[in-house]
Amino acid sequence: MHSTTNDELLELVEETVIEYARESKISSVMIKRIVDRMYHAFRGLGVLQPILDDPSITEIMINNYDEIYIERDGQVSNANVKFENQQKLEDTIQAIVSKVNRVVNESSPIVDARLEDGSRVNVVLPPVALKGPAMTIRKFPEKPLMIEDLIQFGALDEDVAYFLEQLVEAKYNIFISGGTGSGKTTFLNVLSNFIPTEERILTIEDSAELQIRKVPNLVSLETRNANTEGKGEITIRDLIKASLRMRPNRIIVGEVRGQEALDMLQAMNTGHDGSLSTGHANSVYDMLSRLETMVLSGAELPIEVIRKQIGSAIDIMVHLSRLRDHSRRVMEISEVCGVENGEIIIKPLYVFEETGEDYRGKIIGKLQKTDHKLENTSKLKLTGKNDVLEQFA
Repeated sequence: MHSTTNDELLELVEETVIEYARESKISSVMIKRIVDRMYHAFRGLGVLQPILDDPSITEIMINNYDEIYIERDGQVSNANVKFENQQKLEDTIQAIVSKVNRVVNESSPIVDARLEDGSRVNVVLPPVALKGPAMTIRKFPEKPLMIEDLIQFGALDEDVAYFLEQLVEAKYNIFISGGTGSGKTTFLNVLSNFIPTEERILTIEDSAELQIRKVPNLVSLETRNANTEGKGEITIRDLIKASLRMRPNRIIVGEVRGQEALDMLQAMNTGHDGSLSTGHANSVYDMLSRLETMVLSGAELPIEVIRKQIGSAIDIMVHLSRLRDHSRRVMEISEVCGVENGEIIIKPLYVFEETGEDYRGKIIGKLQKTDHKLENTSKLKLTGKNDVLEQFA
């Protein structure tokens, strides 16, 4: 007995519904609606499937089975759909997490997962979630955004895009910071497109989201939660250590949140130039402070040593923000210039300056070049990028 294909299932559902419709005099619109709901109940994610299939929706926020919100064009609104009951929502959650070998239950009520298309999923169950099971889905476009898209959206201009492209090609270590929803993963994806195709790349993530398409020699690693017996956990730290034995040219860590920051910095400092990573912070300085705290959580090192590690590992900091008009912008590009008198020296190369708003309330402004010139030019010189040196250094 062979398994039913999607087309066969859809045909079977249509035949069943049409047969029922003949007797019940149901309109064609209602027939289509019933067919879709039945098919999605078998193959998709029930009431969520039409929302997931809508390319204009970027985020789905489920507070409980009867309370679902969506984000479209930066605006959050009620989705006007709901699960039949809490059990249906719980079944959907289990269907999602089981496909990526994750476990979520009352004893382990928080989990990160992903959908088949790479969309990011976060689940929090009772008793931690007081109203009922909560799930947030951050959708990613089927076609990854390119630098041209970010230029069109106004996130940065062509000169800055060219500058970043040259830095990536020349193997500068770049760290991207920003708040929730500022577009860090998207920006990391865009920068990864500048990596030369002949290099070997290792990506390390809690939940695989990166969509690197241009580099064929690519290994993607993903963490694993502990099993029900509390064994078998594989952390970001474990994966970074393992990656060093896999001969990578570059290591891309999707996001650092804790002790793994030390391992990432050490990897950047031990011959893996051109590595990229992201982290949550409200500014470049805030990100550096958070990195210090992360390293301290995993190793009892003097703060001076930690700052030297950061100062020598990271070359460039890029900070992103989501502004009040819901646009995502590059707010600052700064060079990390080592440590002086015990403090990490940061020199802004570009800073976003707002000049006003248009009639729609959209913020007008652009990244302005500062008086600071790029100091660490050795990597550009090694790759023969003399035109970049003349323009930016």
